[in-house]
Amino acid sequence: MSSSAIKPLEKPALHDALAKLPLWTHDADRQALYRKIVFTDFAEALAAMVRIGFAAEQADHHPEWANVYNRLEIWLTTHDAGGVSTRDIKLAQQIDATIGES
Repeated sequence: MSSSAIKPLEKPALHDALAKLPLWTHDADRQALYRKIVFTDFAEALAAMVRIGFAAEQADHHPEWANVYNRLEIWLTTHDAGGVSTRDIKLAQQIDATIGES
């Protein structure tokens, strides 16, 4: 790994970041940030996915996600770093700003 490569957050930094992202948890098995969101219906979930997709594309950092009807589960990890990086924290913040506390 070169010195310019993205590195995973150390545990104290991850803990501090999660304290500022109360809707997210750390999924240790997937080495990812995790958030589950329940919307009123499929149309609302799909609209949120489109908004998140545009933000992710702009950031050139894409979530792993699963959608069933009105539920959306999101995992953010930086595969090149082997865990959660600042890129994931920034995207989680953008997601929260985009969809709020749904």
